[in-house]
Amino acid sequence: MSDLLTRAEPVPTAPFAADGVTISLAPPMARYSLRARQGQALETLLGVKVPKKIGATEGGIACLGPDEWLMRAPAGTSIPMAAGLAIAVTDVSERSICLCVEGPRAAQLIMSGCPQDLELFPVGKATRTIFETVEIILIRNSNDQFHIEVWRSFSSWLWTALTTTASH
Repeated sequence: MSDLLTRAEPVPTAPFAADGVTISLAPPMARYSLRARQGQALETLLGVKVPKKIGATEGGIACLGPDEWLMRAPAGTSIPMAAGLAIAVTDVSERSICLCVEGPRAAQLIMSGCPQDLELFPVGKATRTIFETVEIILIRNSNDQFHIEVWRSFSSWLWTALTTTASH
């Protein structure tokens, strides 16, 4: 019976457009919360370089803390078991969705509810922060494009807050 169920996204799948900004739901992706005392252990496990500086991103991996990374990859991506390595790997793919906010007013829209000064937030940076009262992970992909990772349970509220603010 459960194989007959289809997933309904918590926000509209059609993009929202207002003057100078577009908000859209990113395609589904794999997300992993990675914890390790040393980034080298993750590099051994993943076979790729991982960012060591908090806030840095590289190849879909964001360093969120001294021992915490978020890996975002195409849906269906899996990572090998960390047997024998001091690493914690948690698949959080279904916990969050990603909202793409882009356009010349993208930074202004996000700053309407986020304490980050996006004028000083460089391209390639990622951080855990809030939008009003909701915890988000904010990633700047380009001058006019941001990805906002938000827990699925808060995403409809965030969508409404962003689209309502963008409309005014």
